[in-house]
Amino acid sequence: MSLSKPAHRAALRSGRLAATAIAVTLAASPAWAETLEGALARAYRGNPSLNASRATTRYTDEGVAIAQSGYRPQVSLSADIGSAYSQGRFSSVNVNQTLTPGGAGLSVNQTIFNGFQTDNNVRRAESTVYSQRETLRFTELTVLYSAVQAYMNVLSNTATLELNRNNVEVLEEQLRQTRDRFNVGEVTRTDVAQAEARLAGARSQVAAAESALRTTIGIYRQNIGVEPRALAPGRPLDKFVPATLDAAVAIGLQEHPQIISAMHALDAGEAQVKVLEGQLYPQVSVAGTVAQRYDTAFPGDAGVQASIVGRVTIPIYEGGQVYAQVRQQKELVGQYRIQVDQIRDQVRASVVDFWGRLEAAKAQVIAAQAQVQANEVALNGVREEARVGQRTTLDVLNAQQELLNSRVNLIVAQRDRVIFSYGVVQAMGQLTARFTNLPVEAYSAKIHFDQVKDLWFGLRTPDGR
Repeated sequence: MSLSKPAHRAALRSGRLAATAIAVTLAASPAWAETLEGALARAYRGNPSLNASRATTRYTDEGVAIAQSGYRPQVSLSADIGSAYSQGRFSSVNVNQTLTPGGAGLSVNQTIFNGFQTDNNVRRAESTVYSQRETLRFTELTVLYSAVQAYMNVLSNTATLELNRNNVEVLEEQLRQTRDRFNVGEVTRTDVAQAEARLAGARSQVAAAESALRTTIGIYRQNIGVEPRALAPGRPLDKFVPATLDAAVAIGLQEHPQIISAMHALDAGEAQVKVLEGQLYPQVSVAGTVAQRYDTAFPGDAGVQASIVGRVTIPIYEGGQVYAQVRQQKELVGQYRIQVDQIRDQVRASVVDFWGRLEAAKAQVIAAQAQVQANEVALNGVREEARVGQRTTLDVLNAQQELLNSRVNLIVAQRDRVIFSYGVVQAMGQLTARFTNLPVEAYSAKIHFDQVKDLWFGLRTPDGR
């Protein structure tokens, strides 16, 4: 049984789609096609999760300025006014007067020594900032990898949909020819029913493919910020993938942001232990005041009062609270140390996992290409054999389905080949805009930190709010 020219053209078109499946675009003009790198740049600039993490980093920066305030004096102005009435005999003098006491004063308090609490608070705040920067970098890895998945899923689902639509065209022509042959007595009603059933199944696959594409378009919009219009082929990130698994693991253990973040969190925890221990040290401070007073004893009097006082406080026993807090924080530091080792194991496992997936995807692409070629030859042979009565309609339908399945498998393998190359780089902690040279201005968390860390006053943020 052979296909007519329309059906043959549809089959050839389906084959061309399979050969270039991962290069399918959503619009006609390749000159305006969105590249994978461009989509990642869009995600880097506008992804809400990434922007929220940047805001959290800026929030954390202010912790250093808060800690630095412990070095600085506390200055306050005060003013008061009131009314006082007195009547009586004082020192053989009858008194009946109304006063309006009041005045204004300036006070300054300066901590001289507080058991190094301020030093350790600054150290803790700086370590927290560094930890949050690494958390921001991890968010960047996650967002960019999700964007890669969204991009490649739209491409692959578009190609799969086109293959299924062309498969429907082929099966519609095949059903028409089967009915014609049934009318002349060459095949039975069973052959017609088999062709009808296969066509119905193909239409169901089209509906499922359309639904999957709509879902991936929604995810694309969520991650990248715009609707996909014209997508250029995605290319693997092989130039950033090391030559060996051991090299990839070594890079991951050294550079992954989760490990570095956990180490900075450990530093912050150790500094907090010192802060709590500082409460057991002597506290030394100086306080100075100067005030102008009026109507203090009799109407019309005025005077200036000034004082400077040094104070030393030596804690003896505070009920055991500070000791318990120190012990508690030391246990928390022990937990942080364990978490560092735990995260190292997780990073190692993630690198090994993605490396294995990438190697499998490379092999699957080669195998799928060979499978497509073999199924194309097999389908042509089955069709020719059906023409001379050596094959049934079901044989042709099965061969057509096998070819479709192999083409879809090729699309999936090509998609995985790209995604998992990015996955290896992401698992190593290097899938960042700066490292992969994305066409976008890289965000620098250090700029905001330098702008606020030494500020003595001011309510506006560096961006003007």
